[in-house]
Amino acid sequence: MAKIETQDKYDVIVIGGGPAGYESAIRCAQLGLNTAVVEKWIGKAGTYALGGTCLNVGCIPSKALLESSHLYEEAKHDFELHGIKAKGIEIDVPTMIARKDKVVKELTGGIEQLFKANGITWLKGHGKVLADKQVEVTTGDSSESGETYVVDADNVIIATGSSPVEIPPAPFDGEFIVDSTGALDFPDTPKTLGVIGAGVIGLELGSVWRRLGAEVTVIEAMDDFLAMADKAIAKDAQRQFKKQGLDIRLGARLTGTEIVGKGKNKQVEITYSDAKGERKQRFDKLIVAVGRRPFTDGLFTSNAELERDERGFMLVDNQCRTSVPGIYAIGDVVRGPMLAHKGMEEGVMVAEIIAGEHAQVNYDTVPNVIYTYPEIAWVGKTEEELKAANVEYKSGAFPMAASGRAKAANATDGQVKILSDVKTDRILGMHIICANASEMIAQGVIAMEFGSSTEDLQLTMFAHPTLSEAVHEAALAVDGRPIHIAAKRPRK
Repeated sequence: MAKIETQDKYDVIVIGGGPAGYESAIRCAQLGLNTAVVEKWIGKAGTYALGGTCLNVGCIPSKALLESSHLYEEAKHDFELHGIKAKGIEIDVPTMIARKDKVVKELTGGIEQLFKANGITWLKGHGKVLADKQVEVTTGDSSESGETYVVDADNVIIATGSSPVEIPPAPFDGEFIVDSTGALDFPDTPKTLGVIGAGVIGLELGSVWRRLGAEVTVIEAMDDFLAMADKAIAKDAQRQFKKQGLDIRLGARLTGTEIVGKGKNKQVEITYSDAKGERKQRFDKLIVAVGRRPFTDGLFTSNAELERDERGFMLVDNQCRTSVPGIYAIGDVVRGPMLAHKGMEEGVMVAEIIAGEHAQVNYDTVPNVIYTYPEIAWVGKTEEELKAANVEYKSGAFPMAASGRAKAANATDGQVKILSDVKTDRILGMHIICANASEMIAQGVIAMEFGSSTEDLQLTMFAHPTLSEAVHEAALAVDGRPIHIAAKRPRK
C-alpha cells in the first residue's frame, strides 16, 4: 500500500461527517477556521455520502417510514371518522422505501452543498489519528484498502459516532436477522416480526411494520418497560402499544436463534427464557435493537491511543476535551445519551472553544424523544429520580382527552406532566406522551434553560385551541388549579 505524503494543514480536522461532525465543521468554518472533514460513508448507490448514521440509516430514514406507515394506518382505520370513505387502501412497500431513499439523498446532498458554501474540504476516506495531531486518510471502502496520505491539524475533533450492538445469541445475517439498518429496507411486509429490545429503536421500527400489517412481538430482557422514562408516562405508553397490537414481553432474555425451514418457508426460530421458563417462537424476520456502541474501530495508531472507559466511550471533560491538548471528541463516541442533537450542540461548543469563545452545553436540558404514535418526549428529571435523590417536588398532569384541539384531531391519547421544586417552584422535568410530543417538548427545554418556574408557564399565554395548551394546563395542575379538568388543590 503506497503512502502519499502531503503538505496540507488545517486549523481543524473533523473525523466523521454525521450530525455532530458536520455541524461542528460548519461552525468552525463560520468562525474563520480552515476546516476539513474526513468521512468514508458509502451510500446505497456505492458513492460517498455525508450525514453519518443519522441521515443515511438512522434518524431520517426511520422517520420517513414512520410517517408513511402512520398515514397508511390513518387511511385504513381513521378516515371514516372524518366522513372520508376510501376503499381498497394498499401499501406499496417498494414505493415507500424509494421515497425514504429520496429523502435521504436530498438531505445528504444538502450537507455537501453546505460544505462547499462554507469552504470546508471533504477528505473522502477513513481517518486514523496519528501522533502530534496528524490524521492519516485512507481512500477506499475500508481502513485497509486504497491509498493513504497524511494531513496536519492544529486541532482534531473525533466524531465517529456509533454502531449497532451485535449479541452472540443473534448474529446478524443481513436477511433474516438484521440490525436497525436492515429493518429499513425490507422488500415487503413480513407476516411475523420479532424485535429484540423494547428501547427507542425497537419500538419505532416495530411500530412501522406493525402498522403495515406485521404481527410484531417485542422481547425485552428488563422487567420494567421504558425504565429510562417517567413511570407514569411509561405505563401510559405500554397501554397504548398493547392497544395497537404490539406484543411486548418483559423479563424475557434471548438465549439463541436458528434459521429453520427451506426455501420460501425459512424463518428465524428464537429461544428465550422468562418467568414461564424456556420458550421458542418463529418469525419471518428478526430485528436486533439492543443498543449501540461507540465506533472507534481503526481510529488510532498504537502510539496515539486516547483514554476510553470500559464500554469504549472516549473520556472527555465537560467541554469535550480529551487527555491530549487540541484533540476533542463529541457525539455518540463520548458519555451521555446517543442523540444527534446532543452531538450537534457539542460540535458547536467545541468549534467555539477552539476559536477562543466561551461555550458550554447544558446536559440537564437534553430532550429525549421516541417517535412512535403517540410520541413520547421528556426533559429533565423523572419522578423516580427525584424520589431517589430526596428532592421535595410537586407535580401536575393534564390528559389530552380534555384538550379541545386533541378531540378535534382525534388525538386524545396521552398526557403532559410537569415536575417542579416545592421550595423554588423551578421546573425540574417535563414528560409528554401525545401526538406531536416531539415538537411540544421544546417548550419544556426552553423553560428549563431559562430557569423558569411553574408560575412562569402559568402566566404564559398559549394559543387556543392547540395541543400545546396541555403544557399550560399541566403547569396549572402543579398548583391544583387546572381550568379544564377537575382537580383537588394540593395541601400547603
